[in-house]
Amino acid sequence: MTDVHLQSHHIATPQGLLFAQSWTPEQPHGAALVLLHDSLGCVALWRDFPLQLAQATGRTVIAYDRLGFGASAAHPSTLPTSFVADEARQGFAAVLAHFGLQTFVALGHSVGGGMAVCCAATYPRQCQALITIAAQTFVQKRTLTGIRQAQAEFAQPGAMDRLARYHGAKAHWVLHAWTDTWLSQAFAHWRLDPFLQQVQCPTLALHGELDEYGTAIHPQTIAALVQGPSSLHLLADCGHVPHKQALPQTLDLIKTWIK
Repeated sequence: MTDVHLQSHHIATPQGLLFAQSWTPEQPHGAALVLLHDSLGCVALWRDFPLQLAQATGRTVIAYDRLGFGASAAHPSTLPTSFVADEARQGFAAVLAHFGLQTFVALGHSVGGGMAVCCAATYPRQCQALITIAAQTFVQKRTLTGIRQAQAEFAQPGAMDRLARYHGAKAHWVLHAWTDTWLSQAFAHWRLDPFLQQVQCPTLALHGELDEYGTAIHPQTIAALVQGPSSLHLLADCGHVPHKQALPQTLDLIKTWIK
């Protein structure tokens, strides 16, 4: 088993501090993998995936809490409809600068997958590869149905306690940033297509066949529109979180592909 050094970081931005962690093997090689979390996520909710990813690939893995999430500072406002693309020039840019990354691999889950696409499009010379896990490329009816169901579940007594364990006093903002934005008319016509068409690097699109927030049309769109070579894998008997529900297969696919 490869020894991995875990370190915590606090990254200054004009809107407040971002929290990040890095997992560095004894002798790392290749570009670091930078993880972008989902709509309710944070560093802690990746659980042991970053550690196992560092061990499997031999690369440094970096994960950070976006502004408003986890251990990062509170977000000062509501999310603009451009928030997916904005992350590449805001929080992600601060992470690149803090770690001095000249090259990187962008890996994102769910909406973080869309952000990873935008990062690959924004930094074509630095981004060596792109990995999306259960990413959405447009506002699909199935996505909205899943969000409305989750919204009803979080309305039940005590349900918000789960979010508060990871986001503290920011938990209600986190939930509404997800549900209010995606269910709004202003966001209804959002699409990832223009950014996908700017991606030049190799791309791996992973998606669970039983994903409750999007069908296989999303990874198919990613693989079809990126300009670099692409690989698509649908994971059987897997829902929206392959790195938890199908961890060994997900790690093996990434390890094999990234070589």
